[in-house]
Amino acid sequence: MIGLIGACGCSSADAGRGPAARAAGPVVITVWTGQDPGPEKILEGLAAKFHALHPDVTIRMSRGAPTTDELLPRLTAAFGAGTYPDISYAYGSWASALRQSDKTLDLTREVADSRVRWEEFPEAARQTASPGSRVIGFPAVVDNIGLLWNKKLFAAAGIPFPTNDWTWEDFRSAAKKLTDPVHHVFGTAYPVSGSEDTTWHLWPLFWQNGGSVLSGDEKRAVFDSDAGISALTFLRSMAVKDRSVYLSPDDEKYIELFTSGRIGMVMSGPWELADVLRAGLDYGVSYLPSFGDGNHQTISAPDLWALFDHQDENRSHWAFEFTAWLTSSAVDPEFNLAAGNLPLRSSEASSPEFAEFIRKYPGARTFFDNLQNAKVGRPTVPGYKGLSQALGNAIALTLRGGADPAQALQEAVRLSNIALAKGDS
Repeated sequence: MIGLIGACGCSSADAGRGPAARAAGPVVITVWTGQDPGPEKILEGLAAKFHALHPDVTIRMSRGAPTTDELLPRLTAAFGAGTYPDISYAYGSWASALRQSDKTLDLTREVADSRVRWEEFPEAARQTASPGSRVIGFPAVVDNIGLLWNKKLFAAAGIPFPTNDWTWEDFRSAAKKLTDPVHHVFGTAYPVSGSEDTTWHLWPLFWQNGGSVLSGDEKRAVFDSDAGISALTFLRSMAVKDRSVYLSPDDEKYIELFTSGRIGMVMSGPWELADVLRAGLDYGVSYLPSFGDGNHQTISAPDLWALFDHQDENRSHWAFEFTAWLTSSAVDPEFNLAAGNLPLRSSEASSPEFAEFIRKYPGARTFFDNLQNAKVGRPTVPGYKGLSQALGNAIALTLRGGADPAQALQEAVRLSNIALAKGDS
């Protein structure tokens, strides 16, 4: 049995390769954070606090790699050498690859304990942490995309401010009215770098239309469906016919133009709020529009704390306990809110730390509430990187007017299936 300790733990019967009974004696838990110096310092302080609560447990923090992107190859090499950590930060898109390494703990039964309050994490975050229906860790960071808009430009054009009930036709109409070629102002923007930023902006429109990215067995891409064609055709009409969309050649330029007052609306997330505030922009935030049925589904790309198995009961137990404590409603504000991220849990909505957060960052409350609209997790299958590149290039070509939506998506599906078969992560 695993004893319930601290702010959030769990008690359950043996769960296969999950954390087993607590053993006696001191233990060192290694954590690879993948964080920049600021968040890393916060985590080191929390590790010291946990050690003060449990003197026999030492949490040894390190970045693990120079950047978060480099953590996965470092982990892969460490699996072969037997030098992998007990816990590592991980992008959600790596979840299936980590599960298939056969090095992760299985926490499925542990998180089912009511005291863990697993249901407080957003649905998309829980899905991401559970590749193949097996829980391999805890959500670490959650986000989503909504609509940010420039109040001054809307007022100057005589357009009512967007609301959480807007439709995509409302969005399109406003974008056309906001566009002013003489003064180089665009109604909205879309990144056409071909990166994941290009791809994941399409998924909400696609899901709102009832589409699925992958087949039921997750072996084939199926986004060339009517849902995909409809979503991409809508965006192409705005870009090619209306000419109301700034096609950003990279993933940063359109945000720079938005903060400088040259773009009326952008689809983006809470990570932009600090820069928007620094720019002195008078802005608003609302949910993504719907296609008229009230479905404002968005996308969330949660990151994880993945837990790894060293065949050591003491290490497994305390790795679980530390991560459960770190992501508890009592402790999470000390990391995520301090780092400028949204709270992990719904129960944090009433915390004094969140009250201060939404005072500091207007619009943050809307992004937090928008987590309820993040109902589908972004695919985490090996091969998603290749899928994303194929679709991103297809979107970019189509929005530039160089391809028919249906044909572009069919070719992207063909290339995606090659990537999925290879399992490139």
